Amino acid sequence: MLKFALLGVSLSMIGFLYRLIKGPSVPDRVIALDAMGINLIAIVALASIVMDTSAYLEAILLLGILSFIGTVAFAKFLEKGEIIEDDRNR
Repeated sequence: MLKFALLGVSLSMIGFLYRLIKGPSVPDRVIALDAMGINLIAIVALASIVMDTSAYLEAILLLGILSFIGTVAFAKFLEKGEIIEDDRNR
């Protein structure tokens, strides 16, 4: 059953990859990238369960943090046009 879940999540990555490449707008591409990060976390978690090991838990945590930071950075860039604001020029 876990292998079927792993296959399903892996197949959904193809759909998100299509949306990332062909997305009609930039926010669609950002959402697809975020979903790919979540799916990558799910793939690593399912692989960890299938292999019956807890060695990948740190990798899952790292992927979650990187995915969150990437999504927040893209959202801020879309909203303000820059990621790091320079307040010294005010």
